[in-house]
Amino acid sequence: MRIIKKIVSWARIKSPWILHFNTGACNACDIEIIAALTPRYDLERFGVVLKGTPRHADILVCSGPVTKKIEDRLVRIYEQMPEPKFVVAVGTCACSGGVFDGCYNVAAGINQVIPVSAYIPGCPASPKAIIDGVVKLLASLEEKENKGDVSIFPSPER
Repeated sequence: MRIIKKIVSWARIKSPWILHFNTGACNACDIEIIAALTPRYDLERFGVVLKGTPRHADILVCSGPVTKKIEDRLVRIYEQMPEPKFVVAVGTCACSGGVFDGCYNVAAGINQVIPVSAYIPGCPASPKAIIDGVVKLLASLEEKENKGDVSIFPSPER
């Protein structure tokens, strides 16, 4: 059974599936996220695959500040993701609320609503920065798994 857990952990690190979600951005970061997935930058060379449903995603890539209308949906999408799940905040707005912080319809940055594993600042964040952030997240997960600090395989609930 332990060997199966190791294989699943290895597969999650080597081929993570991501879900892209816009929480109220101006779409500049969205364009850069999509550009990172195109053949020019080729995020798929690291095994990253874009998925259309949170039930199949390992990493939630969010752009934009969290608006009050989208806050409940973001939490629901996060809860639908299987364990272990990770969140990447792309762009200044996702990291801190950016220029929209304090607006009447903006709740906050992503980290005020759900836990964030990696921050990629920039307005907009470049595809190279997005790739660098995702690769560093995967490297840190692999390092933690090798040290035995944190198992990225969920423990069974009793």
